[in-house]
Amino acid sequence: MLPLSDYIDMDAITLAQGIRNRDFTNAEVTACAIEQAEKLNPTLNAINIERYNSALEQARLFDDNPELLNQSYVAGLPFLIKDLAMVKGLPTTYGSQLYKDYLSPHSSNIVQKYLDAGLIILGKTNTPECGLTLTTEPIANGITRNPWKTDHSTGGSSGGAGAAVAGGIFPVAHATDGGGSIRIPASCCGLFGLKPSRGLTAVENNLAASWGGLSAGHVVSQTVRDNAAFLDLITLDAQNLFARPNQRTSFLEGLDQPLTKLRIGIQLSHPMDQHLDESCLIAVKNAALLCESLGHHPEEINHPVEYRPVVSAMTKVISAYVYKSLSSRLEELNLELEEAPLEASTRIMASLGRDLNAADYMDALDMIKAAEKQMITFHQRYDIVLSPVLSKPPAKIGWLDMDSDDQKEYTNRFREYSGFTALYNGTGQPSMSAPLHQTHAGLPIGVMFTGAWGMDLQLLQLAKQLEHAQPWPRIAQLAKE
Repeated sequence: MLPLSDYIDMDAITLAQGIRNRDFTNAEVTACAIEQAEKLNPTLNAINIERYNSALEQARLFDDNPELLNQSYVAGLPFLIKDLAMVKGLPTTYGSQLYKDYLSPHSSNIVQKYLDAGLIILGKTNTPECGLTLTTEPIANGITRNPWKTDHSTGGSSGGAGAAVAGGIFPVAHATDGGGSIRIPASCCGLFGLKPSRGLTAVENNLAASWGGLSAGHVVSQTVRDNAAFLDLITLDAQNLFARPNQRTSFLEGLDQPLTKLRIGIQLSHPMDQHLDESCLIAVKNAALLCESLGHHPEEINHPVEYRPVVSAMTKVISAYVYKSLSSRLEELNLELEEAPLEASTRIMASLGRDLNAADYMDALDMIKAAEKQMITFHQRYDIVLSPVLSKPPAKIGWLDMDSDDQKEYTNRFREYSGFTALYNGTGQPSMSAPLHQTHAGLPIGVMFTGAWGMDLQLLQLAKQLEHAQPWPRIAQLAKE
């Protein structure tokens, strides 16, 4: 029998190796995941849709038919899907009361990739309504709490995934990132998170579902090698909606290839003139020193792009896609936007999208494309941008309320807290958060590294160096209690 204490100390690759070595069974691994979920989820509220019994039955099927392990290196392992992606036959709530009783008619493309790899769906993880904010406290499904300190936020919008992984339920979980929603929960929960390059990985076959290429799916993970292994699962063989980077090797196999010395530009001020907490600045400065000790060449830079107009343009584009995504559900339920059960901020964004005219939409796209070109020029001189992920440590629960009566204050707090991550969704670049720092109070603080489009492997190789030079705690203490 696999002891739970041993289970939570293993990453996904170690668990997969143990199954193949017959040290333990698929059913034992899945039973441990369920036991940890049942122990911690009442406190964390990371998982909002459970599939425990079915997962355990499916794990036993793998034990009875070991040839099923040939589907992929991680076949037979349990896995969690963020509740913005569809799993056929399971509810998808999108963190919203609007989708109460909605059952997914099919699986999303990225979910199908996971299913084809032989992963066993254990359940779905909590997300703010429509994935639209930096914390995970939806009215529909309740507050998700940070395993490091439960009165603090996990970040958003993949906050349920972050809490589940930092809580030791499973060492990897599906996440999505349309403006920082992988990197922000990774930062808040002490995990590693990579947003892949646009066009590299599976997305839906329509623009609304990927916010026109601003959003990408992948995972948050405890280890870099798990992240690379799961990126292999969703990498496209051929171009789909967007240009595809020329990736010739497995990300997992490429981790140990030699990494050239990198030119790293360091950002030590907020791109939209907000205050930066001292702990976030220290995190970046220490990360720069660590990179220098590894032979890389960091130097302070000015911001390569004027963020404010780009982020404003992205807000318009995202609003249009939010309204497009909601409109079919509104029509199905014969509801007007104004009467739909939506949180205040979601309704405002959807209204903005509904009322956006074609000229303003095209101007916004042109602004985003111009930023993409500027970053291409920037990366001719620098390989990496090093910056904070957020402007302050993980927020207290309730500080950022999507449904606040004072939406002006909500917007001010959103702007104050964020500012670094969203640009790279617009430009389509790979960008990662590495858990290299903690506050004196023990709250995690991630540091963001962003590379040129298509240089995902370079980022992962750098992350592997950082992980080896300065190993991070993989789970919160709460997971071991």
